[in-house]
Amino acid sequence: MFKAWRWGAHGCYACFQSGYGATLSQVMSPEAMESLPEGYRSGFVALIGRPNVGKSTLVNQLVGEKVAITSPVAQTTRNRLRAIVTTPEAQMVLVDTPGIHKPHHLLGERLVQSARAAIGEVDLVLLLLEGCEPPGRGDAFIVELLRQQNLPVLVALNKWDLVAEQQQDPAEEAYRQLLADSAWPLIRCSAISGEGCNGLLEALVGQLPLGPQLYPAEMVCDQPERVLLAELIREQVLMHTREEVPHSVAVSIDRVEEMHVANGRPGQQGRTAVLATVLVERKSQKGILIGKGGSMLKTIGQGARLQMQTLIDGPVYLELFVKVVPDWRSKPARLAELGYEGK
Repeated sequence: MFKAWRWGAHGCYACFQSGYGATLSQVMSPEAMESLPEGYRSGFVALIGRPNVGKSTLVNQLVGEKVAITSPVAQTTRNRLRAIVTTPEAQMVLVDTPGIHKPHHLLGERLVQSARAAIGEVDLVLLLLEGCEPPGRGDAFIVELLRQQNLPVLVALNKWDLVAEQQQDPAEEAYRQLLADSAWPLIRCSAISGEGCNGLLEALVGQLPLGPQLYPAEMVCDQPERVLLAELIREQVLMHTREEVPHSVAVSIDRVEEMHVANGRPGQQGRTAVLATVLVERKSQKGILIGKGGSMLKTIGQGARLQMQTLIDGPVYLELFVKVVPDWRSKPARLAELGYEGK
């Protein structure tokens, strides 16, 4: 059953259903479908690339607001988030995938499986490359993987604002050699500054097939409420911890409740209570996450709570617990509980 609800002034819906989309009759009225202009385009676009090339940052830039967590830590993305960009001419569903890398545990294997599976389930692939670095073996592997697919591919050289002017032509030529024998369009852009992103959006729309809107125009993401809340907590862990801790962390939302204000003023808004458990693999990691006198856990909680309040447009009470689950990244049952299903 399809569900959708608005989260405050940001117009962010959280929706969940099986597969990529619900039927059109579930998400759009016949009147809305008839009002679309002739030649309207729609479709799914998978963002593919190595870890930490800026896929999630680019998703946020194209959508115009934050729907995906970001951090300098590689392999930040674990869930295949679907973000929706709607323009007068088209609607594009961006599938933000985990970075393709050599996995070192079962979780890593499932993340790579998820990214590779996305390639076969979309209308168009956006290959994101790190323009400020020379192409490597990981890039060559992904290019060869995409060559085996019968799908249109558009290539974005991201982080172009970090390339010195005198190095821009040699940098682009190195990637054109990597893409030799392909007719894939190549576009320079910066997901951080937004440079080149309007041109990239236009190029993506031009490659979409003709079709109706798949989601309401005001919808910007289709992740379940608990997934979004868990990701905001994990983002703070990624921002404030180092070394092995970020990759060993998972977040489970145990409870979300609306707390009504007793004897409050008419129309006074209650708080949303969120109780969550942060999983780690070792006791030493638990100690790092909690910090001296609970200082680190307090910092993580404060940052996550502020993000949640922006998202749901209301006050939030957040309570965090830290639990040690040895080797959880290699346990199929635990991964399934956390939503990392095998493909």
